[in-house]
Amino acid sequence: MPVKFRQRKSFGPLKFNFTQSGLSSWGLKIGPWTWNSRTRKNSVDLPGPLSWRQR
Repeated sequence: MPVKFRQRKSFGPLKFNFTQSGLSSWGLKIGPWTWNSRTRKNSVDLPGPLSWRQR
């Protein structure tokens, strides 16, 4: 089983995800709202254990 490299760096509201081949995706988190560059989907954290994600 090969070892895989993954790393996440945060710079304020920006989150960068790296793999062995370089930058894999980045996201933006402002309050309860999140956007991901790879999936291009929005999600919102709701009160308690609930959340909403765009299909």
